This record gives sequence, structure tokens and C-alpha cells, in this order.
Amino acid sequence: MSNYSTRLHEAIKAKQTPTMVGIDPRWESLPPSIISAAEQRSGTQDEIVASAFEEFGCRLIDAIAPLVPVVKPQAAFFEQWGPHACVALARVIRHARKQGLIVLLDAKRGDIGSTATAYAHGYLAGEDPDSANWAADALTVNPYLGSDTLAPFFNVAKERRAGIYVLCKTSNPGSATFQDIAGPDGNLYETVAGVIEKLSAETADSGGYGCVGAVVGATYPEQLTKLRGKMPHVPLLVPGYGSQGGAAKDIDSAFDDNGLGAVVNNSRGINFAFSKSPYDQEFGADRWEDASIAATQRMIDDLAEHTTAGALR
Repeated sequence: MSNYSTRLHEAIKAKQTPTMVGIDPRWESLPPSIISAAEQRSGTQDEIVASAFEEFGCRLIDAIAPLVPVVKPQAAFFEQWGPHACVALARVIRHARKQGLIVLLDAKRGDIGSTATAYAHGYLAGEDPDSANWAADALTVNPYLGSDTLAPFFNVAKERRAGIYVLCKTSNPGSATFQDIAGPDGNLYETVAGVIEKLSAETADSGGYGCVGAVVGATYPEQLTKLRGKMPHVPLLVPGYGSQGGAAKDIDSAFDDNGLGAVVNNSRGINFAFSKSPYDQEFGADRWEDASIAATQRMIDDLAEHTTAGALR
């Protein structure tokens, strides 16, 4: 059966890396040239910010598209600035799709019944970008309203060859407050993992992976190893690499022997590489795209050296 994971893994093999670049525009962190250009355009502050976010997102995509298979726009940074920035987000997603990238929209939606169905139809375009207004290949989903939260997203994902990534063991320090609560079948995140594995196994392609993924942080390598064992049919989204402290050596267990089965996200470390060592000295703000390219290549090489992602080369 051909599904989202089939398309994802074809893209990963084509670029020879599971590196994912997050798109997290923050007004105060943008390159000065982007801010200056936006301020010279007429409009309200919200319109100026939206214009800057669109330019930054599209130019970042153009810079890293030859290197990586997938990008992850963070909806919150756009939504914060209102409707104009939401339109900018839609345009950034469309631009990434035109560049041949898989787009995983990080919006962490979660609801039940007709509301969840509306979210799924609105966000999950899957194979055909014109199938949904937001045009995303995949979407992050919060499962904590129960299994009926996942069903509408799962059904639309199957129909459209889209993917969903369910929050399981997230990378933030406070994740243990709820996710590590012990129950008769293990921690809560293990119970969630069992549901994810069952759904994904139903849609597994010839490579063994389904359309239901799981979010498991690089900052918890022991749990990552355990969860990979519990979810053999599940594509993983691994946040927490780089700025949050996760290292390549911590996440080798996320991948199968062929370097497939997971994507690893890096947002701030690539978006704003121009302002961090060593890229600030070599490139500076005027060459921010070159800094992002260099940071992306460094991550690609790091994953190839310390994980089975090296088998992709």
C-alpha cells in the first residue's frame, strides 16, 4: 500500500538525509535586511510583520530546498500576528510544496467529532496540495481528548495520502508532568504509543511504515529507544536536536538500518544561524541564507556520521 510514508521516504532517499528544517519566524530575530525591506512597504505593523515572515520563509526554503526533504512551519509564530500572517503562512506552505518539499505543519490540533474532521479537511492536503486550504502534507496532532480525537485525522490522512504526527513523548522538560504518569500498561506515553502503533500498522506500506507518526524528543534518548521498539510501523518526528540539547548520538535508535523511519528537526539553529557562532563570524547578517545553508549541511553531516542515516549516502 502506498501512503504518506512512501512519499516521505522517497524524498528522504532523494536528498540522502532525514534532516528537517523548522520555519519559526520571530520578528525580533529576523535578519535586519528582511525587517528593513518589510518596513519600507506600506501597511500596519501586522501587515509589515506578515510581509517579513513571508519573505523570510520563502527565501529560507529556496536556500535549503536542495539539501533537505521536509520543512516544518510552526503555525504559532504566524498566528500570533493575526490574519495577514496566517495568509503568509499559507503562501509559505504553497511555496515549499512548489519547491518539491514535504511540508509538516506544526499546529498541534486536537478535538473530537465534526470539529476534528474540519481541522483535518482544512489542514491535510496530502499528495495533492489543492485538496486543503493549508496544503500541508502532514500535521501534528494532540491526542489527549482520547482515541476519537485521532479517528477523523486518521481517516482523512488515509484518504489523501497525508500524515499525522501524534504527540507521544515530547522534548520539553515539563513533558513528564502528564506523559510520564504511571498506569497498568506503563507510562501514559507508552499507552499513547500503543494506540499510534495500532493505527499506523493498519496503513503500513511495503517498507513497513504507516501514515500515523509519533513525536518523540531527542532530549529523552532512553525513552526514544524504548518507543521505537514499541512502534515499529511508526514514522517518528524527533524534535529537540541542537538548541534544545539533543545530539545526533542520542537519536540513532530512531532509524532503521537503512536510515529511514524518522525525521529530525532543527529550527532556531538553522533559521538564525547567522547570529550564532561560528556562522556569525563567517557570514554575518548580510549573508544569512549562506549561514543557514552551512548550518543545514553541518547537521546533515552530523546525522550521517553518528546515526544510520549515513546509509542513505
